[in-house]
Amino acid sequence: MTGAGSPDPDRKVRLAVVFGGRSAEHEISVVSAHSVLAALDPDRYDVTTIGIDKLGRWHLLPALPSAVRGALPSVRSDDGTGVALARDPEDRALVTDAGERSEIDVVFPILHGPYGEDGTIQGMLELAGVPYVGAGVLASAVGMDKAVQKVLFAAAGLPLVPHEVVKEREWEEDRDGVEARAEALGLPLFVKPAGLGSSVGITKVTSLDQLPAAVEDAFSYGPKILIEHGVEAAREIECAVLGNEDPVASLPGEILPGHEFYDYGAKYVDGEGTVLRVPADLPDDVVQEVQRMAVAAFRAIDAEGMARVDFFYRDGREDGLVLNEINTIPGFTEVSMYPKLWEVSGLPYGRLIDRLVELALERHERNRKRGRTL
Repeated sequence: MTGAGSPDPDRKVRLAVVFGGRSAEHEISVVSAHSVLAALDPDRYDVTTIGIDKLGRWHLLPALPSAVRGALPSVRSDDGTGVALARDPEDRALVTDAGERSEIDVVFPILHGPYGEDGTIQGMLELAGVPYVGAGVLASAVGMDKAVQKVLFAAAGLPLVPHEVVKEREWEEDRDGVEARAEALGLPLFVKPAGLGSSVGITKVTSLDQLPAAVEDAFSYGPKILIEHGVEAAREIECAVLGNEDPVASLPGEILPGHEFYDYGAKYVDGEGTVLRVPADLPDDVVQEVQRMAVAAFRAIDAEGMARVDFFYRDGREDGLVLNEINTIPGFTEVSMYPKLWEVSGLPYGRLIDRLVELALERHERNRKRGRTL
């Protein structure tokens, strides 16, 4: 088939689900893919599964990777058959190393972190003329960079957590200056990579002598980090956004972590004691403000498709609600907030996936008519 137009409504949508990738969030991506594939209606979709291994190679997989000896599943270098997008941008197809073809209508990238959530695969799919679920190149790149997104949020008038952005060279050349900036924020602090999600590389700092080790750990994931003031006695509130030009927000939910904070272990390894309260027990006016700010954050980075927006809330304070960050490819595991929030808002998991695919095709057709894509 050619790249023009939408798929024939009388046949199944040929959906390529892409997961894994080169980032530190590889395993979480695979777990998310398991949940998405389980929710797809086999009468509606003809599904192709593409796993990207940790070296960046694409594999056409007959089945999803499974967990081994209790570890989270990952895509191995010897899994399946090597595959790539067809070279002709008018030809929406995947081609194996042996020359076998699988035509596709739309790609669902379930890739968390760099080389997937950051605009890289989105740019490749734009060049290839292939519709895809989720935000475009700009919003994906900004959504992955927590430092840049905060600049846009501030310009939109959204309240933020006090923070400092630190580059690796600053730390190497002026460690005392960085430590002074951190001290001015006030303890406790959270130190995190600017370009990762799933709470990878985050350290809570309760005394300044812990700061150097936390900074070094965060820099092991990338050349730019955030040092944020830890908002004490704050509730962690999340809100899901869905749509293209007219986005809507879900009811908000609340995370009650079993660990000291909602870190990687609490999310994916040992969630014992962690509670997701969906919907959150909040006053109506706070619910409305969370929804308003979530949509404003979505628009501030020019997002489309989906995003999860995270907040901190302190009860009873006029300035109690502050924006933390936005995630343009939120987790889709069984314990992830994004699908749970839409479920309680009246949109079941399967229908949510349908709507995301519809939004991808609608955007592609709109942009095709404007001459931006084939």
